[in-house]
Amino acid sequence: MAGFFRILSQQLFLLLTVPPIAIVVHSCSDVKRSNNTPCYTYKVVKTYAHDPCAFTEGLVFENGIMYEGTGLYGYSTLRKVDLATGSVLQAKKIPGEFFGEGITIRGDRIIQLTYKSRVGFVYKKDDFQLLRTFNYSTEGWGITYDGKRLIISDGTPTLYFLNPDTFEELGHIEVRDRGVAVNRLNELEYVKGEVYANVWPTERIARIDPNTGRVVGWIYLQGLSKLLGESREIDVLNGIAYDPVGDRLFVTGKFWPKLFEIKLVPLN
Repeated sequence: MAGFFRILSQQLFLLLTVPPIAIVVHSCSDVKRSNNTPCYTYKVVKTYAHDPCAFTEGLVFENGIMYEGTGLYGYSTLRKVDLATGSVLQAKKIPGEFFGEGITIRGDRIIQLTYKSRVGFVYKKDDFQLLRTFNYSTEGWGITYDGKRLIISDGTPTLYFLNPDTFEELGHIEVRDRGVAVNRLNELEYVKGEVYANVWPTERIARIDPNTGRVVGWIYLQGLSKLLGESREIDVLNGIAYDPVGDRLFVTGKFWPKLFEIKLVPLN
């Protein structure tokens, strides 16, 4: 019951603090009829254990290790996780006044955002030593790195590009699907030249061309949460990680007891 009230209070907090932006909802049939934006479903390749107490905000995979950023005031962490077992190998708690959000890796550094504080953290990847903080002008939701720029979401249709050395804003772009703005972009992952973005609080991932802001595909993950069973209280889908070496795509959610490796299946 305590878990229920924790989730309920968090959802109420977000509903009261996130601006009432309209969410653009497409069905797979709508996308197919448009003959414009490709639509994908999924096949589960493998299932892994995941800490059910992790309110997942950021996920990134490198060299066999899953790195995870978790949220909630007083509970936010940065973690190093063993993919095979789901065991937390290393964790750093964030000061209680910060709500942890997305994370990304750049070289030997991990960069983590916070929700409303407009403060980001830069850590040494190997031991999570805090190296510096930085400021940005928006809320922090998701972050990824394309090899040249940091890309940040703030819950609106806008993606922001930051210099990875100075953290100065280089520009921004609005994400649209067939001319309609896509709101509430959340956790981000850079995959083969595209930005994958969870759309809060849906079960959809937008595939975005970061050069134009155009949605070039939709990934529909309906039914995935049903594979978690009904004995636990869970929150929304959130968390995308990509393994470029093995060409593997991973997804999970807030308080989910499982993490899934999936393969995308085009819908004809």
